[in-house]
Amino acid sequence: MDFNVRKFATDAGIFFSRAVQFTEEKLGQAEKTELDAHFENLLSRADCTKNWTEKIYRQTEVVLQPNPGARIEEFLYEKLDRKVPPRPTNGEILGQFMLEAAKEFGAETPYGSTLIKVGDCQRRLGGAEREFLQTSSISFLTPLRNFLEGDWRTISRERKLLENLRLDLDACKARLKKAKAAETKAAAVPDFQETRPRNYVLSASASAAEHELRVAQTEFDRQAEVTRLLLEGISSTHVNHLRCLCEFVEAQAMYYSQCHKYMLELQRELGSCSGDIRCPGSLDVNCLPDRSPTDPSAFLPLNSSSPLERDALQIEEVQPPASGTRKAKVLYDYDAADSIELSLRADELITVYTVPGIDSDWLIGERGNQKGRVPVTYLELLS
Repeated sequence: MDFNVRKFATDAGIFFSRAVQFTEEKLGQAEKTELDAHFENLLSRADCTKNWTEKIYRQTEVVLQPNPGARIEEFLYEKLDRKVPPRPTNGEILGQFMLEAAKEFGAETPYGSTLIKVGDCQRRLGGAEREFLQTSSISFLTPLRNFLEGDWRTISRERKLLENLRLDLDACKARLKKAKAAETKAAAVPDFQETRPRNYVLSASASAAEHELRVAQTEFDRQAEVTRLLLEGISSTHVNHLRCLCEFVEAQAMYYSQCHKYMLELQRELGSCSGDIRCPGSLDVNCLPDRSPTDPSAFLPLNSSSPLERDALQIEEVQPPASGTRKAKVLYDYDAADSIELSLRADELITVYTVPGIDSDWLIGERGNQKGRVPVTYLELLS
């Protein structure tokens, strides 16, 4: 019990000494040991890494799981060290609803058979999303969380210990300074009435303060070196996060590639689903030109006209109406697929109008002496 009381009293004294030193530093009444510029840069870099890693981690969670209730549920399961129960994705739920609706309407009907095809595609899209979420969580979110909950907590703990030792060091410096000042003053005015000279006592006090200072300096230097090594490890953290970021991008690319593949297959199925019933304005995917998925022209309206309709429209014979022409700003570059279309360049202004018989997703565009069909989705109509 005596030992515990002594330890408590010692800890309380240390805490009080640190509090006094910290307060005097804030008030400008005490000197503060400054860290070297390189160390300060390491501290700043570590804080920047922590702040941005936390922001990226939180926002990635939102992107992968927009439902805040689901995120809270996953967080609670993780803290309870329990496995999160499987949850179907929205695409899988939609696909299941479509398949159930097809059973009600009849799989042999045109609507029912189309619901089956679309529902099956939605389920595959949902499965691809599930795989993407799992891959991203393992390869990207987990390393970021491990840094925040592991490495960063260790760095914070060592930084706090370094700050406490710095306060102890500065407190020792202040005590030694006061002892030296008192010793100098006593040496100048000795007291001959004392049995033991006062300067002898003050000299012993100054020697004790010097010893405390050497011990405090040694502990501070040792802790500074430990903290420096941890802060320099932030470079390795950046390398690891870079690798994880590349894996995240690869997972995204694979996911969107799968989705694009599934949708192309669905378009082909719907384009040849039957000879009697055809989806309004559907496009035969086999007639699409080979274009990159990143090319906006790869996503032209599904109800664009067929080659026969293109041939029936003679651009040379089209005349602008007496009224109804408008100016339009081009949003994206567009390369004409044939001679009846007009190539576009982003941000240019053209004159557009509609004519009888042309599809609603297309307009006639004029630029000087050039004339041709242009897709509405590439334009911003101006008043």
